[in-house]
Amino acid sequence: MRILFCCQFYTPSVGGVQEVIQQLSERLVVRGHKVSVATTKLSSRDFTKLNGVEVNEFDVRGNWVSEMSGEIAEYQEFLLNGQFDVVMMYAAQQWTFDAAWPVLDKLAAFTVFVPCGFSGLYEPGYETYFQALPEVLKKLDHLVFNASKYRDIDFAREHGIIKFSVVPNGANEEVFNVAADPLFRMRHGIPDKSFIFLTVGSFTGLKGHLELVKAFERLKLPRNRHATLILNGNEVQQLDTSVSGLLGKFLALVKIYGFFYAVKKVMGRLVGSVESPKQIAAKLNESKTNKCTLVTDFPRDELTQAFITADLFVFASNIEYSPLVLFESAAAGTPFLSVNVGNAEEIAEWTRAGVICESTVDTKGYTHVNEEVLANSMEELMQQHDKLTTMGKAGKQNWSERLTWDRITVQYEQIFNQLISEH
Repeated sequence: MRILFCCQFYTPSVGGVQEVIQQLSERLVVRGHKVSVATTKLSSRDFTKLNGVEVNEFDVRGNWVSEMSGEIAEYQEFLLNGQFDVVMMYAAQQWTFDAAWPVLDKLAAFTVFVPCGFSGLYEPGYETYFQALPEVLKKLDHLVFNASKYRDIDFAREHGIIKFSVVPNGANEEVFNVAADPLFRMRHGIPDKSFIFLTVGSFTGLKGHLELVKAFERLKLPRNRHATLILNGNEVQQLDTSVSGLLGKFLALVKIYGFFYAVKKVMGRLVGSVESPKQIAAKLNESKTNKCTLVTDFPRDELTQAFITADLFVFASNIEYSPLVLFESAAAGTPFLSVNVGNAEEIAEWTRAGVICESTVDTKGYTHVNEEVLANSMEELMQQHDKLTTMGKAGKQNWSERLTWDRITVQYEQIFNQLISEH
């Protein structure tokens, strides 16, 4: 089978989409298929083929709402003439899906689409996008959702879309089937009996780092107890920092979110926030209390050990779809505490490894948590050693039985094969 995956970013860029597509692509190659990826051109990428996957770069920016520019025609020509059996586009509101709209009904290949949550569904700037989307979805051969109940699958059902499957995300068994490193704490100056909280996510301002470090600051520890908070994340990929590139980003923000939001966003980047998680973490460390914070960007092997060594993974993100880090926490045998973001509640049910913290969702779909409520939940779970142990073991077992990338890859392969066999 000749398979093309279309995604805005791909390795060496880091993120959830990149991880999913790389896992599926490379495993399908091992299973005997010819796999290609179409993605954004990056100066940091020095290969056109990696682990059997052909990488095709296109210099395109923007999306249907902010307007696209660059090699759009070349990308559309590639889709039309690539001689693929299946083309799977990953995520809405990004150019590899949006630029395909005009040619969808001309493709010889079967088309599969993974919406990834429709993060802009409630944004006024995306109103016309989602008005046009139902007719686009009807041109696709199959949709795949990672959650059985969320705004994207609800949207599809409301508009009569019935050709879809629900396939969960997962975690890499090659990464997490490793032994714990007893020297992890020593390497990072963490006391032996310190209770470790861990969170993982890019420093976008939306991954809950600020809310979590504020909650950690409020944490009331019992006498003679010590706690460590690890804030792990990479900085956001910057594609174009030229004057024209930055102006283009500003105008795109204005078009989607309005002028005042765009100015606020730009000023925040220029002058920084007085309440940045890194600043609060540094201040907390200087106070020399029985708490310490580590702001890190661990390489994969060390991050795996952080997952395994942590006592509790805590997630306070504002916007998600099906967060990989919750599956990775379960794979590490570490219980998690999460706000009700994306399908976190469903992942807690699938893995039996999670507790959902009280939180609210605003009219635009963003999740918010009160720092005092989050701190109280963290304090409560700290005292329940047996419960954490039971949840950790259950998560590890349920992940290994159903939520490894090998098992998930087979589900995607079955969908592709079924499309071909039915026609």
